[in-house]
Amino acid sequence: MTAALLATACGGDGGARAGGDVVRADVVRVETGEVRGTAHADRVVFQGIPYAAPPEGELRWRAPGLPLPWGGVRDATRPGNPCPQVGSSYSDTAATDEDCLFLNVTTPGTEGSRPVLVWVHGDGAVGAGHHFDARALATRGDVVVVTLNYRLGVFGGFGLPGLEGSGTFGLQDQRAALEWVRRNAGSFGGDPGNVTLFGVSYGATSIAAHLVSPKSRGLFDKAVMHSGFALADLPAETWYPELPALPWLGWRDTAEVQAAGQVVAGELGCADIACLRGLPAARVVGHPMVMNIFQPYGYGNPDLPVVPAEALGAGGFARVPVLTGTTRDEHRGIVATFRGEVGAEDYPRLLALAFGDRAAEVEREYPLHAFDDATRAWATVLTDRVWARPAFRQHRLLAAHTPTFAFEFADPAASELGASHSTDIGYLFPDEELTGGQRELSEVMIEYWSNFARTGDPNGDGLPAWPGFAEGEHVQTLAPGAITGVDFRAAHRLDFWEDE
Repeated sequence: MTAALLATACGGDGGARAGGDVVRADVVRVETGEVRGTAHADRVVFQGIPYAAPPEGELRWRAPGLPLPWGGVRDATRPGNPCPQVGSSYSDTAATDEDCLFLNVTTPGTEGSRPVLVWVHGDGAVGAGHHFDARALATRGDVVVVTLNYRLGVFGGFGLPGLEGSGTFGLQDQRAALEWVRRNAGSFGGDPGNVTLFGVSYGATSIAAHLVSPKSRGLFDKAVMHSGFALADLPAETWYPELPALPWLGWRDTAEVQAAGQVVAGELGCADIACLRGLPAARVVGHPMVMNIFQPYGYGNPDLPVVPAEALGAGGFARVPVLTGTTRDEHRGIVATFRGEVGAEDYPRLLALAFGDRAAEVEREYPLHAFDDATRAWATVLTDRVWARPAFRQHRLLAAHTPTFAFEFADPAASELGASHSTDIGYLFPDEELTGGQRELSEVMIEYWSNFARTGDPNGDGLPAWPGFAEGEHVQTLAPGAITGVDFRAAHRLDFWEDE
């Protein structure tokens, strides 16, 4: 995720009412008391609203409880605490305060009945909802946007034998936020009966989990997934054979989560959950790799009975309209972050480590001379095999049962590494003014996404037509001056990869 996407959002000045009949009250009442936000000329922003009880002390590694009431008017002009995290090479956020289950609401007005979009950020080990500035999406789309924090890493995915909820606490937090939205959206001018759940990367994979989880049924009406990896079928150690496994790609059986938890508990000097709950958060997050090894959600439990691949294949998921897609150059940024430059001499060796007996065949399909350099060649191989193949399969499984609209974000100037992983998010949550074709693309995307939230169909007057995936396996390309269909199968050599 780029630094721009992690930038803190939303300052503001006062004003309680603006713009004709649009009411922009800066104080509203939710179920636990009154909150005061920041009113601007075109929107009101409420930050740091608790949607669940603080999951600390005896509540650490338990299902989220109901938020606690307060007296008077609560200040909601600043973000709440991020959930505990240690930061990374692409995020310098560090936090240890477990009182972190907060959400933020951006609304064009506090009266009315607008569609509500609930954003789940990605990564699973770093991040917070307030890093995403929803101003453009809310005001241009005339929608209410909710962004949220949820427990990350070891706090969101820890498990032990006998610990109820093992491997699913972050998922449960997201569900609690959806329940809060159903109960309180009307206070912010939102329609609690029209909620769209959307997210990127780990957040999109979370949404796939909610689609198949019986406990999440009825809490959202539409879903949008950006670059999720719910159906990823190539282990991380395959595509990064020189590095330690990156366990966040995929799912983990609950028993495996619990076994990993036992190992970590012993290394932290604890024999039971009571001891672990008594440890300072800083000591827990300070244990090597605990923010990564507990990223995958556990399955085979009441919160996530089966892996999404199995459920989607059997049609066992919530039949809500879905908008889903990837970026054209998914793996370029990931290679740059986790691997770095690939030399020409490295390319055949990496292919051999990753694909074994098929390496020579892959090299013939992706010859080094066809690319600017070996780094680009390796990233293209991984984009097509790790992302495009399972994404296309997911489109097919979803479209067999529910309205599905597929996209590929393809702005070559979205970053210095092209349309790489998560660069599309800056067009829905721009934190600076875009110009020229990128601004036009952003406006079109916001219209598409808002229309979808409103009706379950992204199409609208004046927009390039976007057929559903079921119409000839249509994938809509999104690039400045080029919003049309793309031959996704040919662009990502899926005939070759589907021969595996």
